[in-house]
Amino acid sequence: MKYASLYKNTLLTDILPFWEQHSLDLVDGGYYTCLDQTGKVYDTDKFTWLQARQVWQFSMLYNQVERRESWLKNAKLGADFIKNNARDSNGNFYFSMTKEGKPLVQPYNIFSDCFAAMAFAQYAKASGNNEFREIAKATYLNILSRKDNPKGIYEKGTGERNLKNFALPMILSNLVLELSDVLEPEEIERTLNYSVNEVMEVFLQKDSGLIYENVMQDGSLHNSFDGRLINPGHGIEAMWFMIDIGVRKNDQKLIQRASDTIIRILEYGWDKEFGGIFYFMDAKGHPPQQLEHDQKLWWVHLETLVALTKAYEQNPSSTIAHWYQKVHDYTWSHFPDLEHGEWFGYLNRKGEPLSTLKGGKWKGCFHVPRAMYQCWKSFEKIESK
Repeated sequence: MKYASLYKNTLLTDILPFWEQHSLDLVDGGYYTCLDQTGKVYDTDKFTWLQARQVWQFSMLYNQVERRESWLKNAKLGADFIKNNARDSNGNFYFSMTKEGKPLVQPYNIFSDCFAAMAFAQYAKASGNNEFREIAKATYLNILSRKDNPKGIYEKGTGERNLKNFALPMILSNLVLELSDVLEPEEIERTLNYSVNEVMEVFLQKDSGLIYENVMQDGSLHNSFDGRLINPGHGIEAMWFMIDIGVRKNDQKLIQRASDTIIRILEYGWDKEFGGIFYFMDAKGHPPQQLEHDQKLWWVHLETLVALTKAYEQNPSSTIAHWYQKVHDYTWSHFPDLEHGEWFGYLNRKGEPLSTLKGGKWKGCFHVPRAMYQCWKSFEKIESK
């Protein structure tokens, strides 16, 4: 079977047409992301990070695949909406807005900003509009200024148990590569070095080979719900970012460590009874705090396919091939909606859809199309060999 054509055709004839047909708000701008199984809009609120991810998606495809005017037009629809509505007076990005663009939820975390920076950098490249390039750079610098206290006044913790979270160094490792046309080379290298060190030396534990979601400021572990939390999908997604950095730096040791970590997390996180990858786990085997811990999520499995494909592209091995096939068979037999198109997002432990939504507050036009593109391009190289 030619996997490159599977991913390419699914992206271009199923996933993108679904979002192009159902999500564009041609009246107020931006996108509807709350789509039911058939694509019907069931809520009109707009979530900044999903708006930005969709801008990034169409801009990236315009830049990398084909200079298709409809893709640039779709990207502009969201880029203008975010630029005009999503920022407060300090340049921080609101979490959500009304259909018309009025702010609903304050900029309580940094991830809307991260995806806005990614979106504006790609859109600036696609459109040639320098204003978006400057906003991308300013947003990135604002993210760095907030990285030690990302929630600011919205932080709920008292500081008594001062854990630091894996998500920020993880996302910075990808974000800085996305902004390679915007930032100075020295800034790129500095942030890459910081991110690789945090991910591979602080959050990745040498004894277990697992990545913890939270550690103490000195890198030590804490015996609590948050301190024992493992998110297999997060750890695996970060490893394909590490492989990309390893390729950029020609660092074979980093590529190999990342590949080994993917396999280790999979061995730990795979549901041996029903198949698929658990959403959350407790490092000591205690009951996780998250009631949804045993669900099977679309993004976890898609990011794993990307990671395994990139790992195999760099260092083909029978172990990686075995795990790729195992994850591929589970993912492609459970998540695609063969009747209405696109993919289900949330399955129960047995692999049955818990919800038939195609988009909502957390799922939008991002993980599915990005994974299709990444796997398509990696398999083109693998299959050409």
